[in-house]
Amino acid sequence: MSATLAAATVATHFVGPWGFGWWFLLIPLFWILFFVLIWAIFGRRWRRAAAENGYGPYGRLNPSRQAEATLAERFAKGDIDEVEYRARLEVIRANAAPRD
Repeated sequence: MSATLAAATVATHFVGPWGFGWWFLLIPLFWILFFVLIWAIFGRRWRRAAAENGYGPYGRLNPSRQAEATLAERFAKGDIDEVEYRARLEVIRANAAPRD
């Protein structure tokens, strides 16, 4: 009983008789803001990187654009010459689905 009374006395000495006060809300608020900030910074980068690598509305879901990108890569590597590049690009654009 005396140990409990001593602990209660020490606790009220450090935090006061009414508890921690309103400032204890700052700790969860800090962590919430921290994670929102991390998500805002890195989530945007991950979505942009995914779109650039072919995922999302401007990537794999648009086959003609993906085909043009692949053809441009092959032309840049030197696998095909300019005449073949332009001929294949014309075929891709002629067969592409109409845009909305």
